[in-house]
Amino acid sequence: MAAYDFSAPRLFLDLPMREGMRHSLDRAQANYLLGVLRRGEGDGVLVFNGRDGEWRAEIQPTGRKAGDLILREQTRPQTPPGNLHYLFAPLKAARLDYVAQKAVEMGASLIRPVITRRTQGDRIKLDRLRANAIEAAEQCGILTIPEIAEAAPLPAALSALEAERLLVFCDEDAPVADPIMTLRQAGAGREGNGGLPLAVVIGPEGGFTPEERALILDRPNTVRLSLGPRILRADTAAVAVLALVQAVLGDGRGSGADGRDITAPVA
Repeated sequence: MAAYDFSAPRLFLDLPMREGMRHSLDRAQANYLLGVLRRGEGDGVLVFNGRDGEWRAEIQPTGRKAGDLILREQTRPQTPPGNLHYLFAPLKAARLDYVAQKAVEMGASLIRPVITRRTQGDRIKLDRLRANAIEAAEQCGILTIPEIAEAAPLPAALSALEAERLLVFCDEDAPVADPIMTLRQAGAGREGNGGLPLAVVIGPEGGFTPEERALILDRPNTVRLSLGPRILRADTAAVAVLALVQAVLGDGRGSGADGRDITAPVA
């Protein structure tokens, strides 16, 4: 049996949650639940706010196209947030939406647009980024909504990173090498009790300028990562590197039956 029920509708509600709380559906929510999904009285809906875990609510219609949700019980406690910052040069609208959604699915805790010399557009709609983040969390059973940070020039974005945060730089000019081994070596012995603080930076179509690459490489606690012998589009590179980083250093690591880290090299 699946560990999670994806058949139930799921909504993000930005309000405190407790048993018995009543929430009046806005027009869009009522249209989605009552009109599109044709749910009715007593039907269940999963709701979350990114702070109080996930709750089961029941629909109580108050009119032909209106209704309330009544919270009944918590289905999952709140999970701790991750510690992965995703820095990326903005893309055109449709691909920007895609990247935001995938970053959420891959566990990014902060999403920051970074303005570079070759950025295709610097008019970033943060409310659209947040809407895409919420939609991805709703669809994928995620409980935490990442912080959507203000766009910043590359030097400012790099300066904002804490010194202990390992920055993974996807560099198309890096020597082709095993990316898993590269990440293992970069993170060896530096996790601590709270996990290793991580960040990933992805450049624009056309790549970083030589000056920008030098700026990134001059930052301490930075590792160059090759994603293989082929040049990837920025949105493809984002999914690839986030998956690698989470699998090797982040919350995607698993343990074997004996409790050891299954990503660790075997002697």
